[in-house]
Amino acid sequence: MSTIMPQSELVRKAAAFLAEQRSQTPGRSLASLLDEAGMRFNLTPLDAAALERLFRKEPPAE
Repeated sequence: MSTIMPQSELVRKAAAFLAEQRSQTPGRSLASLLDEAGMRFNLTPLDAAALERLFRKEPPAE
C-alpha cells in the first residue's frame, strides 16, 4: 500500500532535485529541469512557478 505525501513535501523534494541536478548538469536549462521535476513530483503550475522564481534568482554577492 502506498502512502499519500503532502504537497509541501513534494515541493521540498522537487527543490532538492532541482538543486542537485543544477550542480550535476550546469548546462541543462532550468525549463527542462522544471518540466522533469513537475512530472516526477506531480507539481501544480503554481508550485512550478514558485520554484522557477526561486531558482532564477541570482545568488547573493559575498
